[in-house]
Amino acid sequence: MMTTSSLGSLVPFLLLTAFVMAAVSESRRSFQEIASQSGADASTGTQWAVLVAGSNGYYNYRHQADVCHAYQILKENGLKDENIIVFMYDDIAENEQNPTKGIIINKPNGSDVYHGVPKDYTGDETTAANLYAVLLGNKTALSGGSGKVLSSGPNDHVFFYYTDHGSPGLVAMPVGDYIYANDLMNVLKQMYKAKKYMNMVIYIEACEAGSMLQGLLPKEMGIFATTASNAKESSYGYYCPGDDDSSEYDTCLGDLYSIAWMEDSDAHDLGKETLQEQYLVVKKRTNLSHVMQYGNTVLSKAFLSTYMGQSSKKVSSVPLHELSSSNSLAVPQRDADLVFFQRQVQKAPKGSSESAEAQKRLDEQIARRSHADRSINQIVNQLFGDSSAASMLTDVRPEDQPVVDDWDCLKTFVRTYEQYCGRLTEYGMQYTRAMANMCNAGVDKNGMEAASIQACSGKA
Repeated sequence: MMTTSSLGSLVPFLLLTAFVMAAVSESRRSFQEIASQSGADASTGTQWAVLVAGSNGYYNYRHQADVCHAYQILKENGLKDENIIVFMYDDIAENEQNPTKGIIINKPNGSDVYHGVPKDYTGDETTAANLYAVLLGNKTALSGGSGKVLSSGPNDHVFFYYTDHGSPGLVAMPVGDYIYANDLMNVLKQMYKAKKYMNMVIYIEACEAGSMLQGLLPKEMGIFATTASNAKESSYGYYCPGDDDSSEYDTCLGDLYSIAWMEDSDAHDLGKETLQEQYLVVKKRTNLSHVMQYGNTVLSKAFLSTYMGQSSKKVSSVPLHELSSSNSLAVPQRDADLVFFQRQVQKAPKGSSESAEAQKRLDEQIARRSHADRSINQIVNQLFGDSSAASMLTDVRPEDQPVVDDWDCLKTFVRTYEQYCGRLTEYGMQYTRAMANMCNAGVDKNGMEAASIQACSGKA
């Protein structure tokens, strides 16, 4: 029989238990509200994906390998081909340099990721204009390709993944003009206004990738984004061959940020891991650059399956850190081409015509770098003098500001430079920071043109 004394001691316990249960219930309710706000329930809409490899050339193998791997993840997790749109130049699988014709891998001894990939936009169709048309669902604006566009609506979830070379304020495409941050943002704003999605996730692999979103992406647009790097640093190629590497591949097979999120996706049930959890995993593994997040971070509470689908397959039981080669070499994106050309020289028989040709190609790459360094430095020196030139080349704006105020100025400066000094190479793209800083400092088109002519004097 319970005494008055024992009842007295039980009351505080019961009150504490009730308080804890109420707190747990409230916590669960709060999470469900967040999940609802983040579009965590994808059952009411369709999952769409746009995958973009922004480069061509065998030495850029890794970008198309990334996109092919991303496709396999989405396909395996239930997305339909009709809802996956792929941009890739498609010059890698059958390339004469490829030791395994018709096959693309994304890590050493990896499986083929090329099979079944839709060839929606390839070759000359891989342009910024076509990408914008696809994102906006504007079939009439397309030039070639499969005609597939993002036919999404207000209940749908969109995943947009881009991988290639970038620089302050822009990223590249295989053909034609660059994707400028403000142009991409204008497209995203049009998508938001047209209710082309419930929520959207963007992953960007590129140097200075953060500059594509920094100070530009409003939280209210329902977009969560992560990038391989902040607005002032390189991202990294991965699974690259070293000097003493016996690999038959002479090029990097993947990119550090990209393989981090994809190998994490391969190893987990996407219905049990959130975007935020993946972000933290990728941030830790991508240890040579600063993985960033932008937009509405509340959306990161959603499960990966909301955007990438969910399979009933048994996921890998191998710890993530064991999925990668322990001696894998990471190389800055802008130096990955040199890895390829140097390997070509090393593998060619000494004294042969093959060796001479390989050395010539390497020398040409190095010469293009020297030309970019020299011409930009001369332009800046002419406009600002030696004392201020260094700051024009290196000054970085605060993290809440875009890299440039006048985007038309930046575009004009890039076009002017390329008119007189030649196309910005993947290495030379880094100097768009100097051009942005010159715009912010008030340099006009005439000044940039005169300095470019003097610096390059017909060397374009």
